[in-house]
Amino acid sequence: MILIVDDIRANIIALKKILEIQGFEVDTAESGEEALKKILKKNYSLIIMDVQMPGMDGFEAVETLAGSNRTKDIPVIFLSAVNKEKKFISKGYASGGVDYITKPVDPDLLILKVKTFLKLYDQQNELKNIRDLLSKEIEIRKEAQENLELKVTERTQELLVKNEELEFRNHELQQFAWVVSHDLKEPLRKIEIFVKMIQERYLKDDDTARDYVQRTIRSAQRMARLITDLLDYSRLSSTVVPVKTDLNEIFNEVLSDFDYVIEQKKAVITIQPMPMVTGVSSQLRQLFQNLVGNSLKFAKVGIAPVIEATVEIIEEKNFESKISQSGKFCRIVVKDNGIGFSEIYLDKIFKIFQSLNDRNSYEGTGIGLAIANKIIERHNGLITAKSSPDNGASFIIVLPL
Repeated sequence: MILIVDDIRANIIALKKILEIQGFEVDTAESGEEALKKILKKNYSLIIMDVQMPGMDGFEAVETLAGSNRTKDIPVIFLSAVNKEKKFISKGYASGGVDYITKPVDPDLLILKVKTFLKLYDQQNELKNIRDLLSKEIEIRKEAQENLELKVTERTQELLVKNEELEFRNHELQQFAWVVSHDLKEPLRKIEIFVKMIQERYLKDDDTARDYVQRTIRSAQRMARLITDLLDYSRLSSTVVPVKTDLNEIFNEVLSDFDYVIEQKKAVITIQPMPMVTGVSSQLRQLFQNLVGNSLKFAKVGIAPVIEATVEIIEEKNFESKISQSGKFCRIVVKDNGIGFSEIYLDKIFKIFQSLNDRNSYEGTGIGLAIANKIIERHNGLITAKSSPDNGASFIIVLPL
């Protein structure tokens, strides 16, 4: 059940109608005090709370809820027609709210957020239930040693079913992450714009302040890149039907994207004629964009990058497989003359948020190779690398044709 809290009756009626049309069960309260009394007597899955109310306002009501173990996990969405400034929005999140929506309310956006937070609340309860199941399992093992094996088998089957349900809910969480990440980009853009305006209008003659402003702008840009990379990573979990894809076209598009960097660094890039493979073109494009981009990024100072992509048709899905023109796999090697890395870190570089280099010297989020690895997994392929410090790197890929 959803609880709507607003001191204006007309607002309650409008919100209630929007939610009931979607089949939600709704209860209402016209003050913070009335809301607290109802919450003590009933269980609610979500609270939509007006901020500005006489007596106890929305912030105070939610802070009270946060102090109780019974009510602290109930998600609260704040609504406000007046308090739209950043300090009020920040206060809403600090007091325990999960979202902050300004009036007039967009019904479609409200329904989307309500559905999302209800799913998260249900999943949280599901996780608590699983925790309780595990606790109960321990007690059963202590109390019933004679039929231990049978009970463990039964419980294990239950947990397998629960795990399948959680995997489904994880997919829904990825969709939620996509929505939230997009919402995060907007305030970052505004931070960058306003900081640049401050720099241009008021800090022209203050070098120290301009340096601080530049650091702020770089941090905002770095966060924007991180959000974009996280979105790219989460999208890889969605199911897409593979089709025959020409890797020559993929490489041409990648080189076209990097034409400015290639010209700026005077890079020499050689691409052998590539085969057709069965895959998702957008993901394969991202794969080779990440690899070529890394080769350009991690070039040696003062030395033009030399990048070469070669291909061989092979018999088996194996890095060391023999060459065979009738084989069902291809082995692609993307080689460069960059700074390289020690192979003791080989397992680390394909994990998310792992970076072997100083991020002040080389920009990046540590997600690029994790994305590449996940793309290869989804294409039933293999990826590894060979390298040593100051001797460049070779990324070896095996893909089915």
